[in-house]
Amino acid sequence: MGALIAWFTGSRLALAAGKWAAIAFTTTLFLLSLRRSGERVGRLAERIENTEKVNEIQRQMLEAASRRAHDRDELAKRLRDGEF
Repeated sequence: MGALIAWFTGSRLALAAGKWAAIAFTTTLFLLSLRRSGERVGRLAERIENTEKVNEIQRQMLEAASRRAHDRDELAKRLRDGEF
């Protein structure tokens, strides 16, 4: 039995099978790595999109605050002129 195992491990068939197994294993690891990288990029893109939405809303709020009436007299004047 030991001689059979020694003969098989040294044969060309075993070497070819080992090469193909190594290639298949390496390819599988590469594809899994690509998938993980793609998922990470997708999460980052979603985070950037959400940040842009938040920044746009904050900019609109700041613009609205800059146009507000600063005291009661100005508020009363705007209400009389119908600017609201």
